[in-house]
Amino acid sequence: MSSFRTGDRRGGLPDEQKMGPRGRHCNEGLAETRSRRAVPRALRLAGSRAPTYSGLRPSSPSSPIYSESRMRRPPIRSRIPGLILLVLLGGLAACDAPYDTVILGGTIIDGSGGEPFEADLGIRGDRIEAIGSLSRARADRVIDATALYLAPGFIDLHSHAEAALRDEERSVVEPLVAQGITTVVVNADGRSPADLVEQRNEFLEHGLGVNVAQLVGHNTARTRAMDGSHDRAPTPEELDEMRAMIRAGMEAGAFGLSTGLFYTPSSYSETDEVIALAEVAAEFGGMHSSHIRDESDYTVGVVNAVQEIIDITRATGVVGIVSHIKALGPNVWGDSEEIVARIQAARDEGLPVWADQYPYAASQTSMVAALFPAWSRAEGDGGLRGRLDDPVLAERIRAEIAENLVRRGGADRLQFTGGEYMGRTLQDYADDHGMDGVEAAIDIVRIEAPTGVVSHNMNDDDIVRIMRQPWTATSTDGVLPVFGEGMPHPRGYGAFARKIRKYVVEEGAIELPFAIRSMTAVGAEAMGFEDRGRLEVGGFADVVVFDLEAVNDPATYMEPHQLSEGMVWVLVNGVPVIEGGVFSGAVPGRVLLRDGSDARSDRGDDPR
Repeated sequence: MSSFRTGDRRGGLPDEQKMGPRGRHCNEGLAETRSRRAVPRALRLAGSRAPTYSGLRPSSPSSPIYSESRMRRPPIRSRIPGLILLVLLGGLAACDAPYDTVILGGTIIDGSGGEPFEADLGIRGDRIEAIGSLSRARADRVIDATALYLAPGFIDLHSHAEAALRDEERSVVEPLVAQGITTVVVNADGRSPADLVEQRNEFLEHGLGVNVAQLVGHNTARTRAMDGSHDRAPTPEELDEMRAMIRAGMEAGAFGLSTGLFYTPSSYSETDEVIALAEVAAEFGGMHSSHIRDESDYTVGVVNAVQEIIDITRATGVVGIVSHIKALGPNVWGDSEEIVARIQAARDEGLPVWADQYPYAASQTSMVAALFPAWSRAEGDGGLRGRLDDPVLAERIRAEIAENLVRRGGADRLQFTGGEYMGRTLQDYADDHGMDGVEAAIDIVRIEAPTGVVSHNMNDDDIVRIMRQPWTATSTDGVLPVFGEGMPHPRGYGAFARKIRKYVVEEGAIELPFAIRSMTAVGAEAMGFEDRGRLEVGGFADVVVFDLEAVNDPATYMEPHQLSEGMVWVLVNGVPVIEGGVFSGAVPGRVLLRDGSDARSDRGDDPR
């Protein structure tokens, strides 16, 4: 399939970008297309300061954003000899078949990282059929995108939305589509169901608001093969059983292996164990997404933990993705420089190593995982409480909790996401109960009231250094509880909008085309998604139409249940899930399968 290369500035869009129904060329508006409506340089460089964007959005649009009327061609008046006329009329008939949707007058950022350009976009079914000048095209739906940007649908490379996607009341996943996300990768951190087909059927039972790609989890396989969470190496028979589970997941359509080497029981595994499982994923052309063993200096240190993923990729050939990459805690602030150097060296060597990142300076996990050493958590919560009853082990645990509190920024930087102290900190609990932060954490475990915590522990210099790498994709790492319940990390509501608002518009840390590429094509390439992540003829019509001036992420740590703003239209497989700024209720998403096919719900049609 031919595609437009944005680096070519010598002329207009190539003929392949003016196709009508598969392979048939439409030359309507050819003169305008060939002279391509270039975007002024000031509007291309989205890394400029906010005033650059003033005036992009008219205060009173002269035409509606949405129109059901069809735009018809003027009649042919030429007097042409019969045979030539017949040939021309035949070609025009092919082009006269209406598009389902035409988006007019927008500025396209195609996902390649190249400069924006003005063009129209035509959609038929679930595919992009034309990019060029389509002002005279007929369509069932015409969207006026004047002063708006068009981009590929955003890809969330690391999501915990699987529970929400199984819930019919939340399957539209408004928090995701409101920030332009059209595809999510689930079953992260080594956690997946044992049966991916059953999970897929649960997703499709009531339809999906976004596309979903599944991973198969190491933690799940290890727990089942070893009958629990055990701090030891697997026997050969147990390892064979784990490999069989990974193979079954890959055969079911999973895109790859997920590991959570920071979490029990994966944290008890040696690198050789992970290599043995990654080999299975590599046989299928799959990838390996990992919450690495250490994002701070808990054990091996963040640099060595990143190196482990590189070593696994070198040993197996599997695509490696460092999940939600970061340098967590003051002791490792600045280590991003060495992390970037290691990954870039691996890529220069030809190794397919990538990363994903959410644009926040705070992380979220369980309080137990954040503060209690991995060895103390063997055999689960019961094992932990038993060790706390042992005076010798309890003192060792206390010492390590104290160290981990420093890594996490202190007890006053750990904010509870649920429970009686939701929105308050571990220090608040300690003060209320007359104890220090260490004893407060132990007390919470003893009364069986552990909860999640948001910890403010990152440095913006590290965030920006990592963000500027061409191999860094974007993710939410978001958990989506019922709207209004609990106090989750705001990243589930705002990660993609925040990247545009804070790091493009407000700070100019990266340019808009670069940011869009990180949200689209980078993730698609790392995952191996076919025909997604770019706006190109023949690709799937996952499209975001946004108002740059309006893009915003109002979700905060104290008030996280706030939807992102600025996405005017969001289309998934050609069907609007947001139309004119309003949720449509459509569920056109699909479960993507590794072989390039997909599984679809019979409820995914356009509700119009």
